[in-house]
Amino acid sequence: MKADWERVWEDNFDWNGGVDKNKWDFDNGGGGWGNQEQQFYTARNENARCELFPNSANGRLIIEARKENFENSRFTSARLKSKASWTYGRLQVRAKLPTGRGLWPAIWMLPVAQSYGSQYWPDNGEIDVMEQVGFDPNRIVSSVHTKANNHMLNSQPTNGVQVSDATTNFKIYTLDWNVNKLEMFVGDEGNPLGQRILVWDKQNDWTKWPFDKPFFALLNIAVGGSWGGAKGIDEGIFPARMEIDWVHYYQWR
Repeated sequence: MKADWERVWEDNFDWNGGVDKNKWDFDNGGGGWGNQEQQFYTARNENARCELFPNSANGRLIIEARKENFENSRFTSARLKSKASWTYGRLQVRAKLPTGRGLWPAIWMLPVAQSYGSQYWPDNGEIDVMEQVGFDPNRIVSSVHTKANNHMLNSQPTNGVQVSDATTNFKIYTLDWNVNKLEMFVGDEGNPLGQRILVWDKQNDWTKWPFDKPFFALLNIAVGGSWGGAKGIDEGIFPARMEIDWVHYYQWR
């Protein structure tokens, strides 16, 4: 990490037990979440917990999607939201992704407040640092959503790259968020910014640029949905987990 960056927030998940609720909130509920998803999100340890690596003091966050009947849903999972929020900076998440048809894990950001327009979404923006679907597990996708450019209009800036070991090794997913530009990358310890996935410049969307307000980070696995479930759900893959070694946020000194 360049000396010009200062780490201002982190969670390293180095224990066995529940998630640190001083740092994270949980979404709870079902109902499809606007994408015809089939999971019910809970705050239970069964769906989100910290575990030490074997014979190590280093731990990771486990987000686990499960096949079980729960509150009129057939699947459960977790969606965590950072209590901290930021404007500009660098978000980095070291994660190993699940595989299995019907899964839809994501690392992304949403705005804290509705500062623009008549609708919270898409008028106030969304930053998808990493999305992956289980029927195409080695394709890593980044996207940006704004009022003028979003998936409802089929106009969102989006791009995918192939990462052959995304489900077998930990990778570092990075968002660089500057005043006039968003850039997403995937890499590893030797080269954290190894592949640029997407760059979106304010000049492309300058009349509706909402990325000048605080955003918070989200981590989740959805089950099914308009994209994740496009080729059905393999009910033999559960439980399925995304493992997150750490989440770090940096800002300029």
